[in-house]
Amino acid sequence: MKRRDFIKTGFAGAIGTLALGNTTDLIGKISSFSPSPYNLVAVKGGLPDKMFDMAINSLGGMSKFVKKGQRVVVKPNIGWDVSPDRAANTNPLLVKRIIEHCLNAGAKEVLVFDNTCDEWTRCYNNSGIERAVKDAGGKIAPGNTESYYQKVTVNKGKRLTSAKVHEIILNADVFINVPILKNHSSAKLTMAMKNHMGIVWDRGFWHRNDLHQCIADFSSYRLPDLNILDAYNVMMQHGPRGVGKEDIVKMESLLISTDIVAIDAAGAKLFGLNPSDIPYIKIANDMGLGTMNLDKLNINRLKV
Repeated sequence: MKRRDFIKTGFAGAIGTLALGNTTDLIGKISSFSPSPYNLVAVKGGLPDKMFDMAINSLGGMSKFVKKGQRVVVKPNIGWDVSPDRAANTNPLLVKRIIEHCLNAGAKEVLVFDNTCDEWTRCYNNSGIERAVKDAGGKIAPGNTESYYQKVTVNKGKRLTSAKVHEIILNADVFINVPILKNHSSAKLTMAMKNHMGIVWDRGFWHRNDLHQCIADFSSYRLPDLNILDAYNVMMQHGPRGVGKEDIVKMESLLISTDIVAIDAAGAKLFGLNPSDIPYIKIANDMGLGTMNLDKLNINRLKV
């Protein structure tokens, strides 16, 4: 794609044999007001856009994160050429509402992109995200050409010491990370830290050189300003692309936090796993990038 064209304006089924764990420990009753700021908000029981409204308001509104005139990058999962009901990509309703909140907060522009796995124009279109972005007033950006990426140094990386990062991330005032919770054949789970693989070009190196360490290493380079985990429909097996609707459980949940380790730990619990079962969570915790100890967090649990 030519650089002058760089910016374009633009569920059901259950798996009974998989244990989901006690999700009410994380998401359940509406909590009472706490004078302390929340580290994480967990919402259950509504459509993705409505759950996000409640979550962002609980954190003080989008104006707490986005200021007038700022350039915002929203990074969902758009990696796969499948429809929204397959839960391989972030729900377009959620992406649309996030953009609307950013623009209402005064953002100069909101850019959305992913370095997709399937052919990028089909991913953007068939995921429903391109339409959602345009309807919300955002702009779609491609990530399909190496010339869009610039080499950076990952100073705190142990295995990953450099990476080629998309230039709109490097030029963003605000970076909002919007992964979908799902099974992943190599990383066990896709969540916030794993979603960073869609902002780099040379991710093949990660797969060949201790994937979990590389995921944690890169998180030390650029922590998002806000992480929003889509758990409306969750792919419980055969990730990251999935095989069919039988892979999906409807959880109707959403998590939001500025702490990338905490949200991944909470996402693991929601999926039915112990956070320590996901190596990159433990590594990132030990690197001081956030906390995996949910008992230390002030969590606001909401129900639509």
